[in-house]
Amino acid sequence: MRKLLTAFALAGALLASGCGYNDFQTKDEEVKAAWSEVLNQYKRRADLIPNLVRVVQGFAAQEKDVLLGVTEARARVGSMQMTPEALNDPAAMKNFQAAQGQLTSALSRLLVVAENYPQLKSDANFRDLQAQLEGTENRITTARNRYIKTVRDYNVLARQFPSNLTAMMFGYKEKANFTVEDEKTIAEPPKVDFSKPAPAK
Repeated sequence: MRKLLTAFALAGALLASGCGYNDFQTKDEEVKAAWSEVLNQYKRRADLIPNLVRVVQGFAAQEKDVLLGVTEARARVGSMQMTPEALNDPAAMKNFQAAQGQLTSALSRLLVVAENYPQLKSDANFRDLQAQLEGTENRITTARNRYIKTVRDYNVLARQFPSNLTAMMFGYKEKANFTVEDEKTIAEPPKVDFSKPAPAK
């Protein structure tokens, strides 16, 4: 009896590996790792914002609406919990993307404000934070592109035959990815050309 059970277990293992079970394990871990990197870079950006807001406020306290917009957008992003399990929920991903897109827009408005304040533009702290922010935005783009690729590979495995049978058997569902519309919103990092002279007042 024990030999029979062992034979069944071995046959099941061979069948599962032949139908992509092990591939699902590998690609699922790759998606989780890529998503963790996306979250790390978004967190890095969020951590820069309080200092950036403080520096801008020191020179442009009257820009209350812009400063408040960045602070509120950061708070919305910070309140969202995007666990690996949420990657199977397209609505959760859409909400996350929308919140990140709003934060990107708010940051762009904040950086544009600097054009009206020559002293702010020339402040060493501001320039350092702005450089860190641009570098972080580039890292976000790289991490997001890596995530898009890993999800695409996973989803192809979940749809193609015969691995789609394994996906149905073990409950491997397609994972949500960045949509084209939302990707456009968050694809471009905030840019300010400090080589231009400030507009005359």
